[in-house]
Amino acid sequence: MAEPAAPFEAAVTPTGHPAVDAALGRLESLDGVETEAHVAVYEDVHQRLTDTLAALDHEQ
Repeated sequence: MAEPAAPFEAAVTPTGHPAVDAALGRLESLDGVETEAHVAVYEDVHQRLTDTLAALDHEQ
């Protein structure tokens, strides 16, 4: 059985961009979650940020 994860203590500073803030807010869901489950959250955050950047490129 895996040991409980240490508390996630990263401070997420709001950026003022709702999509970016929502993606970074997903990191808070890591608190108390076993390390093995972190990968799915990191992949989700990465995809959200990638999609946001792509959308910004299309706006210009």
